[in-house]
Amino acid sequence: MNQIVKEQSDRMKKLAIFLTITFLSICAYSQNSNEAKSLLDEVANKVEAYDNIYIEFNHKFDNIEADVHQETRGSVTLKKDLYHLNYMGTEQIFDGKKVYLIIHEDEEVIIQNSSKNSEETLTPSKMFSFYKEGYTYQMDALKNIKGIKIQYVKLIPIDSNSEINNVVIGIDVKTKHIYNIIETGENQTITTLEVRTFKTNQPISEKLFIFDEAKYRDQKKYTISEPK
Repeated sequence: MNQIVKEQSDRMKKLAIFLTITFLSICAYSQNSNEAKSLLDEVANKVEAYDNIYIEFNHKFDNIEADVHQETRGSVTLKKDLYHLNYMGTEQIFDGKKVYLIIHEDEEVIIQNSSKNSEETLTPSKMFSFYKEGYTYQMDALKNIKGIKIQYVKLIPIDSNSEINNVVIGIDVKTKHIYNIIETGENQTITTLEVRTFKTNQPISEKLFIFDEAKYRDQKKYTISEPK
């Protein structure tokens, strides 16, 4: 009888230890997740307070298996949801309603409704807010890069069918500005956006976010196509 009681007591102790460890793990994960989201919110809130932002960036695309490595520089000016992007010899303007893709090499302008881009992970308008929906969060590595402390936060899609494996955001600990964004796809394609220059509240013209149709249609004679 005493042996049975002892065995039951041992099982209860093991169960208690297991439950304690599980509870502590859940609490630690929850705290880690809250800390990660709090840091991302701090970055987003700081950005929203700026009148406008000018960013120069490097955009890298790597797929080791396919032996594809591309790197391109670009720049973008943002004012709230509006943006003017220069990338790979093209301009892209979002005026709050429509996206204007100006392809200078082909002398062509393609006009799209903004809803066409709503499913993209990273548009300039979403650069600082895309994390708010569809992801779980966790703190990642703290690195010292060129003398700058960069805290990484990992985002994991909630949708198990997502083509994105994870997104890692590097945040400058001192300025609370984004240093880089690294997206890893399910096919192990890695897309990296690295901020080279970050300027705020610059003197800009409101015309920067307005597409001058007459200029491209009548003066430059570009072909303009728009969905009906």
